[in-house]
Amino acid sequence: MMNIDRKEIDLKARLINEFDFFIRYFFKHQFGRKFIMTPHFYEIIDALVEVVKGNITRLIINIPPRYGKTAVAVKMFVAWVLANNPGAKFIHLSFSDDLALDNSSEIRELIKSEEYQRIFGVAIRTDSDSKKKWYTMAGGGLYATSTGGPITGFGAGAKTRERAGTNSPCDGFEGCLILDDPLKPDDAFSDTMRSRINTRFNNTIASRVNSPTTPIIVIMQRLHENDMTGFLLEGGSGEEWHHVCLSAIKPDGTALWPEMHTIEKLRAMEQADPYTFAGQYMQIPSPLAGGIIKPDNISVVQAIPHGVTEWVRGWDFAASTTGDFTAGAKIGRLADGRCIIADMVRIRVSPDERDAALVNTAARDGDNCRISIPQDPGQAGLTQVKYLVRSLSGFSVKATPESGNKVVRAEPFAAQINVGNVVMLKADWNDALISEMRMFPNGTFDDQVDALSRAFSMLIGNEPAMIFIPDVSKPVNPVQARISKEMPGLPSGVIDAIQVPDGNFCGNCSAYSEGKCLDRGFLVAVRDVGCQSFIQR
Repeated sequence: MMNIDRKEIDLKARLINEFDFFIRYFFKHQFGRKFIMTPHFYEIIDALVEVVKGNITRLIINIPPRYGKTAVAVKMFVAWVLANNPGAKFIHLSFSDDLALDNSSEIRELIKSEEYQRIFGVAIRTDSDSKKKWYTMAGGGLYATSTGGPITGFGAGAKTRERAGTNSPCDGFEGCLILDDPLKPDDAFSDTMRSRINTRFNNTIASRVNSPTTPIIVIMQRLHENDMTGFLLEGGSGEEWHHVCLSAIKPDGTALWPEMHTIEKLRAMEQADPYTFAGQYMQIPSPLAGGIIKPDNISVVQAIPHGVTEWVRGWDFAASTTGDFTAGAKIGRLADGRCIIADMVRIRVSPDERDAALVNTAARDGDNCRISIPQDPGQAGLTQVKYLVRSLSGFSVKATPESGNKVVRAEPFAAQINVGNVVMLKADWNDALISEMRMFPNGTFDDQVDALSRAFSMLIGNEPAMIFIPDVSKPVNPVQARISKEMPGLPSGVIDAIQVPDGNFCGNCSAYSEGKCLDRGFLVAVRDVGCQSFIQR
């Protein structure tokens, strides 16, 4: 019996003293398999041990997504500290309230587990046992919420560090504030959202520690030059930060975690999406070779190749005459499937002059070039679209709202450029376009790239839900006439767009031939009562 007790004492002492052993031991008990300790995990562990020793009070860990940061630096770390000191207090924040609450729940369940209770006996109060906030019987606990959520009635850490005289590096550690992925990836390209989170760090988050020496830990993948990591490292909080930066490809050219991603896989990921890879995987938000677009892969041609199958002109409108440009990009699809950038209009003019430029450009392009224009939200945007469509009478025009951020919109065409599927007609606008591409999305201007993204989206038929604009040069068909009369409140574009899938043609009169209704320019439902050809039959 004494021998068994000695083993239990030694096990508890090792779990308390050795964070890496604690991770391996409880991971095996939780999931039934071994936790493989790779070198990058030891780098994180070493930094966290320095935090609990009191040697680091401000820590940033940058690491690729899905590389174990949350499991080690949040879940296991909090559980390990509470095993040492059940009175330690933590605040845990993430960009999503759900993510923070899920992490809180998993930590709590680990503490409640039979093995943890058998060894440490840390009891959680039954009157404060929710995902958002829970306390131990010793007064410690955890408060979890989003980085934008309220943080009231709870502080991380303690005003003083009282050591118990144990040999554990955690001796006297009273908890800390942990931010895991404070910024949502989709918000990274929004100046407003980045600024809001960074400002909130200084104005609200940093004040929720109970002492200036209470540690703050920020764990994230890099998303933008001015994300929270960039903000803090540039002195945004007025403090010095210890920085652990783990790139998916190490300086010697080998993979950081080959069991997760081989070097071959990493190079393929880099080729497919260089901007995302540079930030999230290499922790360098601006790639050394440029942004998400590699314009050096564009071949310049002296003349438009023979056999262009279709043309599209996409427009990006400026809001004023002093900031961005209005840009109109013309691209075509070549017979071999590649694309050609054939023309670029770039002007900084008044709205009236811009509208005149649209009409004049359409006249130069001809009626075989489709046109895509952006629609601003609200009634003002709809009014503007209607006016422009009337001005462009006789041309094929579609207006669509912008969908997603500018990087997401640019990625499909950027991918074509990066693999060498785009050529460009030699012209005096080439240099400005290439320069903008090279700096995108961090450059001063992005109007030409936005115009190209819009044109390519229309070219491949990958547009968002759209407003259909009728070609007013065509006669109104019988069904449209009837609907217009019976439902005068419908916009003309909606009337023009009423369709059903292929195969639902009436097929009951001489106007039906080879799967098409020759009398009608659009699809109709079976036995559509508005079909004059059917009625006459």
